[in-house]
Amino acid sequence: MTQSVTGKAGPTHLLHFPQIDREIPSGAAETIFQSARRNGVRIVGACGGRGTCGTCTVLITEGRIHRDGEDAETIDENEHAKRRRKWVRSCQVRAVSNCVVEVAARSLAPVVRADVHMGEAAEMLALDAAVAAAIVHVAEATLEDTAADLDRVIAALPQPAARIDAVAVRALTGVLRDNGWSVRVLRHGDELIGFTRPGARLLGMAVDLGTTNAAAFLVDLETGMRLASLGIENPQVAWGGDLISRINYAIRDAEAAAELRESAVTAINALASDLCRSVDATPHDIVDIAVCGNTAMQHLLLGLPVRQLGRAPFVAAVRDAVEIKARDLGLAIAPGAYLTVAPNVGGFVGGDHVTALLATEDRWRDGRTTLVMDIGTNTEISLIHNGAILSASCPSGPALEGGHISCGMRAAEGAIERVGIENGRVVTRTIGNKPPIGLCGSGVLDALATLRTGKLIDDTGRFADGHPDIAEVNGKRALVLGDDVYFGQHDIRAVQLAKAAIRTGVELLLAQAGIEADDIAQFIIAGAFGAYIDVRSAIAIGLLPALPLDRFEQVGNAAGVGIRMMLASRAARERAREIARQCRYVELSTKADFQKSFLFNIGFRTRPHSRRGL
Repeated sequence: MTQSVTGKAGPTHLLHFPQIDREIPSGAAETIFQSARRNGVRIVGACGGRGTCGTCTVLITEGRIHRDGEDAETIDENEHAKRRRKWVRSCQVRAVSNCVVEVAARSLAPVVRADVHMGEAAEMLALDAAVAAAIVHVAEATLEDTAADLDRVIAALPQPAARIDAVAVRALTGVLRDNGWSVRVLRHGDELIGFTRPGARLLGMAVDLGTTNAAAFLVDLETGMRLASLGIENPQVAWGGDLISRINYAIRDAEAAAELRESAVTAINALASDLCRSVDATPHDIVDIAVCGNTAMQHLLLGLPVRQLGRAPFVAAVRDAVEIKARDLGLAIAPGAYLTVAPNVGGFVGGDHVTALLATEDRWRDGRTTLVMDIGTNTEISLIHNGAILSASCPSGPALEGGHISCGMRAAEGAIERVGIENGRVVTRTIGNKPPIGLCGSGVLDALATLRTGKLIDDTGRFADGHPDIAEVNGKRALVLGDDVYFGQHDIRAVQLAKAAIRTGVELLLAQAGIEADDIAQFIIAGAFGAYIDVRSAIAIGLLPALPLDRFEQVGNAAGVGIRMMLASRAARERAREIARQCRYVELSTKADFQKSFLFNIGFRTRPHSRRGL
């Protein structure tokens, strides 16, 4: 390895990651986790590096480290040798020499379920795009006719324009002369936003910027056809798997907020580049972008303040849809293109839930009492009853997607996705039928349901005695699911808190409407996590009410469908705004029964049936 370097802030050591063949610098003032995050090396850290989740473990096979609060000079070589045989939390240690770092397999496994494929592969969207194109032919400039290039084009337009993007004009002169004095003019409303060669692609991109994953869709704005889809992990997870962790980081200072914004922009640029490459286009062919996310994700992307979102009364800076020049955010697409962000409802019920409602409107507009739930790190719920829409947000956290779980991981090969009992023993199934290396969200839910239905835990969630698959792991009882893969008491508690938050949200919305769970005619489950869960497991642990299975419908990434509709249609954009205005936001924490309901739902007791509400 290369020698360490000493700078103004102290020595900078090198961290070598042989599994991915990367070597990165690590400053004296930063932890290994912070160094990895800064240099784009993925180490799972659900809590964002606060030392509370235990998911960011690494093995130092060469070199020396010290923990926060220690004096590195007092640690002898025997102690360093011991540390090289133990997995340590990367967010709690700093390098004091060059190091070779082994990352847990759960951090490196590539995601295989980004939930970008709802709908047919050759999906055709209703087309009424915000960007229109017209081909214009003008006379060649001569000594007798010295009119400016832009004046020639404007004079030839069938409709005058009120505004012209000055940056877009830079391309006009070259395009005219390279294409025999013909040009395709791009118009967004009453503004001319681009000048391209006739025959160039006219593409749009829709992005569902989720807390955990980002899904993007490339659409042909001349035909309405979806050309390609791609999903990646939202790189902001390096600052925490939950929204509050990211908000707390962003409000530290302007530089911290800029890090999160730039991280989201980098992800969108990467998606644009990869999608365009897959269809033999370039990002400059993208002339319109539409984005949805929860309120915090949209605020962080736009560079809006988020401090007020982290404390009551959780007020958004902006509720309506926002249009902004894509280049002003640092997006490398057509220079005059706009980015449109979906409208939000209030609190943490953001644009992604509005687009989910837009995409599922054909299912709930017939008047039947319907509950639409998008389960994720932040779970949004809308109850549609008697023409009214009651909407709420539940801070369910990342546990249901594998975050804050001892062996939790994203949906990658080797992730346990199903857990059950056969012949008295616990059995598992992994994605790709690979050896188990951790649990993804559906596996986490199944593990708890199996413990509950198999009576391996009691009504409070504590482990029972006597089962051969329950053993001591790190001094605490756990369900053993494979080599170095387990589901422990801490994990049970994390899922209990998540399911209590969601079930309480459902119950309080029902109480607000004066109805009960039995009155729900259809229960629509949206989102990446919701697409793969076993509804029976969700009912078994009390996450969902015990309704007949035929009332549930798992629709996948409805937010992704809705944001594609907004991209392709101005009418859909207006309808999304109408839906957002129609929703009545309900702040659950202000409800008198919130605490009582939440505490009851942490356990696994069955609530007595009553027509009187909570």
